[in-house]
Amino acid sequence: MDLSTRIAQRLAALDQQGLRRRLRQVETACGPKVRVNERDMLAFCSNDYLGLASHPEIIAALQEGALRYGAGSGASHLISGHSHAHALLEARLAQLYSPYFDSPRALYLSTGYMANLAVITSLARLEQETVFFSERLNHASIIDGLKLARATTCIYEHADVTHLGRLLSETPAAMRVVVTDSVFSMDGNLAPLRELAELCGQYDAILVVDDAHGFGVLGEQGLGALEALSLQYVNLIYMGTLGKAAGVSGAFVVAHEQLVEWIVQQARSYIYTTAAAPALAHALQTSLDLITGTQGRQRRASLAAHQATLKQYLHLQKWQAPESDTAIQPVIIGGNELASQVGSFLWNQGLWVPAIRPPTVPADTARLRITLSAAHTRNEVTRLARAVVQAEQEYAA
Repeated sequence: MDLSTRIAQRLAALDQQGLRRRLRQVETACGPKVRVNERDMLAFCSNDYLGLASHPEIIAALQEGALRYGAGSGASHLISGHSHAHALLEARLAQLYSPYFDSPRALYLSTGYMANLAVITSLARLEQETVFFSERLNHASIIDGLKLARATTCIYEHADVTHLGRLLSETPAAMRVVVTDSVFSMDGNLAPLRELAELCGQYDAILVVDDAHGFGVLGEQGLGALEALSLQYVNLIYMGTLGKAAGVSGAFVVAHEQLVEWIVQQARSYIYTTAAAPALAHALQTSLDLITGTQGRQRRASLAAHQATLKQYLHLQKWQAPESDTAIQPVIIGGNELASQVGSFLWNQGLWVPAIRPPTVPADTARLRITLSAAHTRNEVTRLARAVVQAEQEYAA
């Protein structure tokens, strides 16, 4: 059997299971109203939570950065690709998070995926007998980082501090590392970070927090879960992304300066890749100004209002809408094919809401993943809620 035939059979199997994904081409700038495959749509699927991806001040800053630093970095960070713009951004992030760390240092990486790989693989090289404790619903980048590190890993059940405590007590190790999302990307709920930090303290464990969906959204200044909870822990590593609420691209890690230096020396996903364009780092300074300033507070208030509006109008009888206090609002439908049909129903009404299926979510929990943005209007959110209720009436058995 030749390769193309073999692949065709595997793709056909995905079709039969309702698991094949398809690219859609967006022809306009990121925002609630987009043109997709030559069709005007109202999008409830991006992670642009504050509506900053098309902000004119950030666009102007990106243009200014390109004029000053060029279109690309030209090399990896440890060769000649580490720009003054990168250094300024890292210094700013370290200063912003100084209330939560002793001697903090920040590191800018190209993506959140690469940042998680960098942290996990570097920690795995710190001690030979290191055991990782990973949350059941952690993001794929954490799971892949653990696989790449060939690390001994224990999985604790979702938000189950008691289970984690039992695993920590039963597992001898030279070093223990607990890894968790802060906001779970498919459920929108929050990890019990205070309790996790207390438990890590009892076992002298490192706590790694992936705040990809919390940075920019949570906290008075938008500094994420740490600010929202006033969380401090001596052995803490924090990761935030800059392509979601921040509206640009990249990610960052903040930790004690010695630990960040270890990541610089050990992380293959940092060392062996061309550095992100300096213009992006330059534009992110303006993004941080907006996130931590008056506009950021206003946009977070708008986002909270949209969450309340959705809950007000989304009255479901059979499908489940789990409790979520974030921009991620799931509607669990169950079967893969049914979820796809509902996604198509909404698409035909001009509403772009993705149907998320395994392996992204557990079997029999295929869902609509609604993501809200401060750039949406109340009427748009109300329209969506009513359309989902109508879909349930037509499709729920």
